[in-house]
Amino acid sequence: MFDLGFRIQRAWQAWLQSARQRVRGLVLRVRGARAPGSPPAATPAPPLQLPLQRYVTVCIPALNEEKRIADVVAYALADPATAEVVVIDDSSIDATAELARAAGARVQTSTMLGKGASMFDGAQAAREDLVVYLDGDLAGLRPGIISDLCRPLLNNDADFVKARFGRGGGRVTELTAKPMLKVFFPEVAALAQPLGGIIAARRSLLRSLSFETGYGVDVALLLDAHRAGARIAEVDIGSLEHDSQPLLDLTLMANEVSRVVYTRARAAGRLHVEQVIAMYESQRTAQAEMAYVLTRRRGRQRVLLLDMDGTVTSSRFVVELARATGREVALAKLLDSHGDDTAGRSERIAALFRFVHQREFERVAQGTPLRAGAIEFVNRMRRAGFMVGLVSDSWFVAAEIVRRRLFADFALAHTVQFDSEVCGGSVRINAAFLAREGDSGPPVCKSRVIRSLREDSNAPRVTECWAVGGSLNDLGLLRAADRAFAMDPESPLLARVPGVTVVGGFDEMLAHVPAIRAAA
Repeated sequence: MFDLGFRIQRAWQAWLQSARQRVRGLVLRVRGARAPGSPPAATPAPPLQLPLQRYVTVCIPALNEEKRIADVVAYALADPATAEVVVIDDSSIDATAELARAAGARVQTSTMLGKGASMFDGAQAAREDLVVYLDGDLAGLRPGIISDLCRPLLNNDADFVKARFGRGGGRVTELTAKPMLKVFFPEVAALAQPLGGIIAARRSLLRSLSFETGYGVDVALLLDAHRAGARIAEVDIGSLEHDSQPLLDLTLMANEVSRVVYTRARAAGRLHVEQVIAMYESQRTAQAEMAYVLTRRRGRQRVLLLDMDGTVTSSRFVVELARATGREVALAKLLDSHGDDTAGRSERIAALFRFVHQREFERVAQGTPLRAGAIEFVNRMRRAGFMVGLVSDSWFVAAEIVRRRLFADFALAHTVQFDSEVCGGSVRINAAFLAREGDSGPPVCKSRVIRSLREDSNAPRVTECWAVGGSLNDLGLLRAADRAFAMDPESPLLARVPGVTVVGGFDEMLAHVPAIRAAA
């Protein structure tokens, strides 16, 4: 059971907010403001301005953060909401404590090594009713974030606030946290950064929660607050700079996050075998999302996009799968039909393979022939500094295998849903291909992948996109690319697109690599 005191505190906060509103209404009426339902005055009275006051304790857990800690403390103190800054030092061996104290923070040594223990100590040390957590290695913060995070708390719209920043989370967020939350705690699965350490909450709530000691502390606080009945909100704080974690730390983080979600799911009575299977399927398909692809860019500014069916492979995967499962005649009727839109046809084709085991999809993808020279071309382009991706109208279960056979960096495709490793007959169109409001052109188009890559705000920005395709479905992709190649095109229309170079195979493509390398 969570602390009953928090529920009492929430009721008190609601009553206090109501009382304040009644008092404010009385003051407005005394000053001549219009009462509800009365005619407007000729010269309305200005809104009542409450006196500015500082009401937030900013807590910064820190371990060997001398590089940026003084800047973070100064940033926090500059916010008009900040009453105090408390740095909880994990017994740093550099000048973190001294620099934080000189910048104006109250410094306290943590009772135990670990971010969770430091966050707990910060909640205990806080003198104000509202607490905001910041990391000690942050940079690039816009002004006013602390005030913005606390606004839902002041308005009594929330008890626990998470910061949203950038276009997506890191690898652990996208491949571990989000898929697990989607299955076990869908109520909070829409949060952009469930693992983010920038948090605002009521001190009374924080003191009623348990704090994990390791990497799982942030998601644990989120889930425990949710289970305690806290209202959770998310505030966009723009972009920020944050030191990246080493690969070994990412592995430990993924393990800790998984453990935390599992334990909370078990405590909530939500841990069942079927859900675990669904979670693994969700984690697998998360690799098909643009948010995950952007985490793998790692500063590369040039991107090469390859179509799969008929370009990288010499035949279409779905045709090979139909041949292997005895569905050739039924598939031919669907492929010859031109009445459906792209999404409708994809749904009908997926339904055709209902009850086919996932291993059959994988076996066919493993055996589908690749065009000669494709692997060498991908290798040469990656050596030239390109991030290489497979972009397909087919299904991710196949595209991911072909991607690994090519030694490419990522794959984007639609996802067929599997239940207990058996095809359920439905497909989810990849969001990276979908039109946005106001877009022209077809509702589903691979060209929008290029737009998403160019919009990635992580520095350095993408400066050049190449594309290779061969079917009419690739027309939009080729038009959007900075350099485009039509490989053995199925329609003469592709050859007539301005700027498109027609090639017969990857052996011809190899001739273009030195020019790319010289420009790097």
